[in-house]
Amino acid sequence: MRPMTTLRSLALVAPLAAAPALGWSHERLDRAGTGATTGAVGGAAAVIAAGARATFGPPWISIEYPVNPYDATTRSAFLVVHAFHHGTPTGFPVSGSAEGLVNGERRSIPLRFTTTSRTGVFALERQWPNDGTWTLVVSIAQGPEDNASAIVELGRGGEVAAVRVPTRRQDGWTIPAAVAMQDIDASLRQRAAQLSAR
Repeated sequence: MRPMTTLRSLALVAPLAAAPALGWSHERLDRAGTGATTGAVGGAAAVIAAGARATFGPPWISIEYPVNPYDATTRSAFLVVHAFHHGTPTGFPVSGSAEGLVNGERRSIPLRFTTTSRTGVFALERQWPNDGTWTLVVSIAQGPEDNASAIVELGRGGEVAAVRVPTRRQDGWTIPAAVAMQDIDASLRQRAAQLSAR
């Protein structure tokens, strides 16, 4: 017999170990013959491989603005959030806040997102006042410590002025970096001072 990788070995064992939980019986697997058993092994391998893919590599986030007015699920949105695992749209949980400075007073408003007609795409309607200087901090979560965040700076007229996704280098790869709220606060105060000076 040829040597098998660890994944292949797991794939061979998995159908028999998982059979009762899946409603299969060993007798059914035996009666099915080599072809059917191979199919079961292939299915188990696919499940194991999918699980490995789901946890390997970082998530990514991007912001769509302006939104597509022809999609009824995004027509009233201020912007649209796209969540990815690598290049695959994925329905990761999304959260965020509107961080603002209004008449010198610091404000923070939790944001609510809605699903759309597309997988991994979420709509955000405006939930913050027109006055003041605002930055939206939007994050998707692949896991408890596995997030990607977009920082969306709004201009004087309330439009999206800039979007950036903080990143860092690790093992030769560019991956999402954590967002420090003190950096958001410092940026807000600097932008508010610049806008008031104009």
